[in-house]
Amino acid sequence: MVPTWRLRAAFARRLSAMYGAEVPAYTTLLDVTARINEETVHRDGHPGHLGGLDRVTAERHGAIRVGTPDELRQAARIFAAFGMHPVGFYDLRDGPGAVPVVSTAFRPLDAEELERNPFRVFTSLLTPDDRRFFDEDLARRLAAFLGHRTLFPPELLTLAARAEEARGLPEADADRFLTLATDAFALSAEPVDRAWYEELSEVSAVAADIGGVTTTHLNHLTPRVLDIDALYRRMTAHGITMIDRIQGPPRWDGPDVLLRQTSFRALAEPRAFREIDGRVTDGTLRVRFGEVEARGIALTRTGRARYDALTALTDRRTAEAGGTAADHAATARAVWEAGFPRTERQLAADGLAFFTYAPAPARPRDGRRPPDGLAALLDQGWLTARPIVYEDFLPRSAAGIFRSNLTRDTTRTADRTAAPYDADRLAAALDRPVHDPFARYADRSLTTLRRARRALGLDPTPEESA
Repeated sequence: MVPTWRLRAAFARRLSAMYGAEVPAYTTLLDVTARINEETVHRDGHPGHLGGLDRVTAERHGAIRVGTPDELRQAARIFAAFGMHPVGFYDLRDGPGAVPVVSTAFRPLDAEELERNPFRVFTSLLTPDDRRFFDEDLARRLAAFLGHRTLFPPELLTLAARAEEARGLPEADADRFLTLATDAFALSAEPVDRAWYEELSEVSAVAADIGGVTTTHLNHLTPRVLDIDALYRRMTAHGITMIDRIQGPPRWDGPDVLLRQTSFRALAEPRAFREIDGRVTDGTLRVRFGEVEARGIALTRTGRARYDALTALTDRRTAEAGGTAADHAATARAVWEAGFPRTERQLAADGLAFFTYAPAPARPRDGRRPPDGLAALLDQGWLTARPIVYEDFLPRSAAGIFRSNLTRDTTRTADRTAAPYDADRLAAALDRPVHDPFARYADRSLTTLRRARRALGLDPTPEESA
């Protein structure tokens, strides 16, 4: 049997090889990422507390888009065969860069599985019932188009169900499953109906990319880099046009938290088009881009609220001051340094970030009783704290990257009815639960803290008991 995690690792490798053949600039991105990671480790030491170099090198997240709940449910069956489950709900329909999709991320849940291979796929669902984007006539025709296509062949879904149930597949079946799964996300050579695609493009390029073609495909495949600012400069020096900035928290001298992302701009890729008169002509589309990310420490709900408040304050101050991109970066850094803890220890003591805890092995046995509070346990050397890597996404950053790679803004009529979507509705479409990322991090953190306190002879806190 090929176990689930090996299927997942092989799937990530095969997708990477396929995407590199389809988008040569992605191969350049991988090469630059690998060199910068090696240079960063040589300069700063091994990045083990946020994932070792082997994990960081293998790490990828992909992105796909589907059109209907049925397609989303089928995608979930395929990802479940790789040990990947829906985590988080992201609504990208509001705010700057709004696009008519809601999203979740399929990824492993357990720490051991994440360490083996943390492959993730950010998966977006089109929302034709949102009248701010689609009127009734267009929504009806879009539903008819989507209803006539098949994204995933029956054999693939059958093998996926077997792999999910058995937690793996025999070697011959595993190879067939991986081939079918990889092919399902390849860019199709089938001609695109130009008139239909352009009609959807008037609403949103993302809507056209989902509902204007008969297949799905990878929109990007993202490696992880240890110094994203250096990568941004290096890619630009290679003559590759990057989007205007790095999304997420600013670069500063304190701990890396959450997620920073950037990408090279979507490239004009040759595509065949079918014209109204039936002729097939050559053209290009710009829908796929090369994203790269740097991951930091997962924040608690309180920490995330602090981050959101600082982001809003940065937006206000940069809007008031104007200036260049460098000025905006300096403003963001100043806001961040004034409002966010500068050490991992303070993040842990203030309950702003998630850590795993263990008794300090080197502390001398001096007969003293350990204190009760977490801050004192850390300060007096009773406990060690290891940060938990943020495994998820930021809707503002995702929307910012989408918008930076679009040729035109989405058309949205604000006074029309917004279709209601939340994690429960998405779970109903998936026919499986959507996991709360905060709950996953909190459970892991509290479990280790409870175990460490017990080892020190301390009673559980009320929070731990709850």
